[in-house]
Formats: sequence, structure tokens, C-alpha cells
Amino acid sequence: ARMPHTFTLEEVAKHNKTGDLWIVVDGDVYDLSKFEDMHPGGGVVLRDLDVAGKDCTEVFYQLHRQSVLNKYKRLIVGHIGGHKSTIVHPAPGSLSKVPYAEPSWLTSSHPSPYFNDGHKRFHAEMRKFFDEEIIPTAAEAEESGKRITDELMQKMASIHMHRMRLGPGPHLHGLSLPGGIPGEAFDYFHEMILHSETARTGTRGYADGLVSGMLIGLPPVLNFAQPSLKARLADEIFTGKKFICLAISEAFAGSDVAGLRCTATKTPDGKHFIVNGTKKWITNGTFADYFSTGVRTSAGLSMLLIPRGDGVETRPIKTSYSPTAGTAYVVFDNVKVPAENLLGQENKGLQVILSNFNHERWMMCCGAIRGGRAALEECLKWASQRKVFGKPLIEQAVIRNKLAQMISLCEAHQAWLEQITHQMTRMSYKEQATHLAGPIGLLKASATRMNHKIADHAVQIMGGRSLTKTGMGSFIENFARTHKYDAILGGAEEVLMDLGVRQAMKMMPRAMM
Repeated sequence: ARMPHTFTLEEVAKHNKTGDLWIVVDGDVYDLSKFEDMHPGGGVVLRDLDVAGKDCTEVFYQLHRQSVLNKYKRLIVGHIGGHKSTIVHPAPGSLSKVPYAEPSWLTSSHPSPYFNDGHKRFHAEMRKFFDEEIIPTAAEAEESGKRITDELMQKMASIHMHRMRLGPGPHLHGLSLPGGIPGEAFDYFHEMILHSETARTGTRGYADGLVSGMLIGLPPVLNFAQPSLKARLADEIFTGKKFICLAISEAFAGSDVAGLRCTATKTPDGKHFIVNGTKKWITNGTFADYFSTGVRTSAGLSMLLIPRGDGVETRPIKTSYSPTAGTAYVVFDNVKVPAENLLGQENKGLQVILSNFNHERWMMCCGAIRGGRAALEECLKWASQRKVFGKPLIEQAVIRNKLAQMISLCEAHQAWLEQITHQMTRMSYKEQATHLAGPIGLLKASATRMNHKIADHAVQIMGGRSLTKTGMGSFIENFARTHKYDAILGGAEEVLMDLGVRQAMKMMPRAMM
């Protein structure tokens, strides 16, 4: 192997003009002679007397993310002799060393009553998978709006990720999962890890585009479909060959599920339903092959599995996050659906719909709380490296106060999430519906209020960069623009706060002051 060239700063200083322009960043010497005019900020930036031929480490990190260095490694021509880097370059799968950037259970100094060595092994493998396979494509997909690739779908399927994201259950039994976890031992804390890692991508649209429609569209099939239909569909979805979504919301009915107007009329021979109506804001709807659909039947609500076919039309809806999520307006025009595709009992579909809500809301809590922590990490890094008025931003007391509030919110909500998750591991699905519907609803509403405050502080800390979709502020710009999704999807904050109190009052004794 060729030995890398070593230089002195004095030697680099000689290369300080157009056509012969070098700089130093963290001890690496970059030849920018041919890159000069391609620089996004213009060549004039590189020709500045404080840049050309100089050690630009401090200036670079005021303006660019570390990922830029990875992108342009080919421009390195050598190193500064004797230089010892003081900058952390995280390897794929590694834990962040930034204080509060990781939940305390991942730090060696804080033992946890909930997470064991198996959870840590599982997390290590999943963190590496996300860092190597998902995060590198996330920003590009968020920008282009293209759906998840078939290649990535297959990679996720190869480690049983589609199955694992649905949580514990028979669909995992007999499998060996990342970290050497037997499928039977997979619990809600393992699942929490998956949803948390998804939030770290910092691309809210792409996070939903990672077949989140399956997470809410497939459970009604697994829990209520006829065995033959369930087996066939599960194989298609779990192997990444087909897509499924949940189609409940309409222009007329969001949180008010009982107000659905989409109809399903049984044919005289009883063998089919004819479906007419529309659905709106359907995640993954633009590329879904199947729709778990809430419909109004003869004497109530029912759930039908509707395959894409004649009479089914989907149109993309422009929202404030990326089209990669596949948000759709769905039209059902005289769609003929076999009666065997009924999920659960006819006219008792509300039970099927409601059975899904607790788990969906808990999943959203996992993502929202981890997303807030990721925003906190961005702000801690920025406040440490950004210099204003001649000193690091972190030395401003007002900035430390904002960070303190963000840290407190993240730690409190993480503790609440772990406590509820522990209860889930000890309860049946029916017990969860009885005892945890209210607490999960309150946690989701509180977590989305948390992110409202974190986004507000983060924008102020990042300043103008937080308004820019690329560069240093890209993560916070995306977070500030999209954090409200969790306040609406899966039940609006106001509805869930009311649910939490009403559920509590059902247990209220005749207690007097």
C-alpha cells in the first residue's frame, strides 16, 4: 500500500492561489485546485486569504457538516505530520458521545431495570444497519420524493425487519433475530429500539416512507382475516414483495372514525361487496398494493381488505413533508371486493379499528421522543462548535437555559415511555386496552407538545440555518417543519388528552375532599 504523503503547514501555505489551492481540515490536506469553481459557495470563498493554504478546521465546521468530508475524501493528498485529531469521527453503529444524545440505558454509567444485554446486542446490530443501509439514502430520498427501493425492502426483509416492526407475536416465533435474539424472546423494548432508530434518520417523510403504512395496515389482517388470506398476504408483505396501508381517514372523518362515509354494499348473492367512496391522507397509499379499509355497511362500520385493481385510483397529496411517504387521496369507484376479504365481523369493524390504536400511538411516542432527542443532539453540537461575539455559543447563559429545558423534556418523556413499555410487556393485548389506552394517549399528546417546545428552542439556537433545507440546519429545518405530524396522525392531541381523562374517570371512586 502507498504511504500517505506528509506535509508541514508551511508547505501547504505555498498552495494558496487559483489553480493551485490546498487547505487543511483536521490534519488532512485537500487539493481543491480543480474543485475551486465547483464549490457550492463559489470559488471566492476558497480564495479568501484566511482559507487558501491555511488550516481551515474551525472555519469548515462553522459552515459544513462532517458528512461533507466523507463525500470528498478523494481530494485528500496527504496529512500534516504529527497531527493528532481532537474531533470525533463516529463509525457506523457507534454510540454518540454527546451528553444526553442517547437514552441513559445505552450509557455504561446508567444501569437500567428494563433493558438487558440482549437488548444492547440487538440495538448495536440495528444501529449499524441503519447507519450503513438506511441513513445514507434518507436525505436523497427525502429530497427526490422517490419511494423506498426494492433493494432496501429486500435487505430489511432479510433480517426480518418488517416482521419485527409489528412487535412481539407468533409471526416472529422460530426465527433468529439480530443480536442472536430468538423470535420468542422479542419484546416491546426490542420494538422500541427499531422505532427509535427510524427517528434518527432526521427525515420525517422518509421515515414514514419506510413502509410505516404496513405497521398499521397489516395488524388488522393478521388479527382478523380468514386464515388462508392472512397466510398469503403475510408472506407477500414480510418478504418485501408487496405494500399495504391503512385507509381510514376521509375528508369528512379524521379522529371522528364513526363519521366514515365510504360505503360497502353487499351483492344479492352475498359473495362480494361493492365499495364506493374516498380516503384522504393515506400514508404509503400511492404505492400500496392493498388497503385495509374502513367502510360503512348495512348496520354499522366494517373493515375490508381491498387489493389495488379496477376502480381503485390513488393520487399523491402534496403535504409539508416529502412525497417519499406516499401520502395519497384514494378513490374507490364501484370496486368489487370478495366477501372473504372482510376483516372481523360485518358491522363490527369499529372494534377492529380501535384495536389498532394503542399500538399505533405507542409507536408514534417512540419515534417522537427519540426525534426530540436527536434534535437536542444537533443543538448541543452546534452550540459547542458555533462561535459568536468571539466565543462559543454555549457560553451564552440563555442558550444553556434552552438546552436545559430540552434535556429535561427528553429525559422525562423517555422515563414515562419506558415505564409504559414495561407495563405492555406484562399485559395481554386486552389488558393493555383496559389499562393503557389512557396513559398512552396522554403520553403521545405530551410528547408532541414536548417536540413543539424543542422545535421552538432548536430554531432559535440554530438561527438562520434552521430555515435552510440543506447544510448545517437541515435536520432542524425538517424537524421544525414536520414535528406536528405526530400531533395529528393517530389521534389529535386534544382528542387524546380528553381520552386520557375520560379513561381515568371510569376508575374514579366516590372520593370526597
